[in-house]
Order: sequence, then structure tokens, then C-alpha cells
Amino acid sequence: MAIKFGGEFTVRKSREEVYDFLTDPNRFAPLLPDFKSVAVQDLTHFTVKVNVGISYIKGVADVKMELTEAGRPNHAKYKGQGSVGGGGTSMVAGFDLSEAGDGQTKVAWSGEAQVFGKLASIAGGLLEPLAKKNVQKLIDSLEGALNKPAENPVAG
Repeated sequence: MAIKFGGEFTVRKSREEVYDFLTDPNRFAPLLPDFKSVAVQDLTHFTVKVNVGISYIKGVADVKMELTEAGRPNHAKYKGQGSVGGGGTSMVAGFDLSEAGDGQTKVAWSGEAQVFGKLASIAGGLLEPLAKKNVQKLIDSLEGALNKPAENPVAG
């Protein structure tokens, strides 16, 4: 079962700031729905743990991610594989950044997830709407985090 997703939003940050945020798993991974932890192995590999609960399959999914394309400050692409409860997923997700004028950046994002095994057969029709809902939650969180004004250090 393949699930495709994509969209765009604009933020009040430079492409460099947005790129740095979206390529730093320690900054963006905690925004994932049902996030548990992230372990960074090196500059291009990390593992994210997220809670999963569909039908009677519940557990923690380990998703091994790799930054496979890095074209600072315009483009990046991730590939990942995860497993939980007799099923698995493979995914590709990326973003393209462009100037939107007035110091803003347009973030165009897209991806595809393949779900297979017992997880896909049991969850069936629940899977795609749940995945799309969680992707939208993530995008809303990313947009919110990127639109926060920079914190000014207090002189002391």
C-alpha cells in the first residue's frame, strides 16, 4: 500500500535557516506525532522511535533514516525504513526551498510511504487517513516552529 503526500507553506526565515532546521534531526524529529526519541549516528544517519497504534497493533516503531540528498540551501531528501508488529514501512520524503520575497522562504515538500506486512493487511483502510492526518500534524508543527521569532538572548 503506497501513500503519497505533499504540499507547501511559507515561513518568515531565510532558506539557510529553514534548511539547517530541516536537516537537523535533533530539531525536527521531536515534532513528529507520537515521538519518543532520536539517536543520531552521523551527519546523514539517524534513528527515530515513535509510538504506533493501529487496530490492535501497538508498539514502538524504529525508523532508520538517511539524508540521501543534501543541496544546501535549496533541497534535501530522506529515505527511511521502519518496522513494528509484524509489518514495516519504507519512505522517501524531501523538500525544496525557494525565495518567497520579503525575507520569506517557500517550503515545497513531498513524499511517499509504502506499508507492508501484517500492519498493512490489518489496518487496511484506516492506514491512509491516519498517515495523512499525522503528516499534516507534522507539517503544521514544522510550520509553527519555523515561524517562531528567534529568541533574543537577555543581556545580564
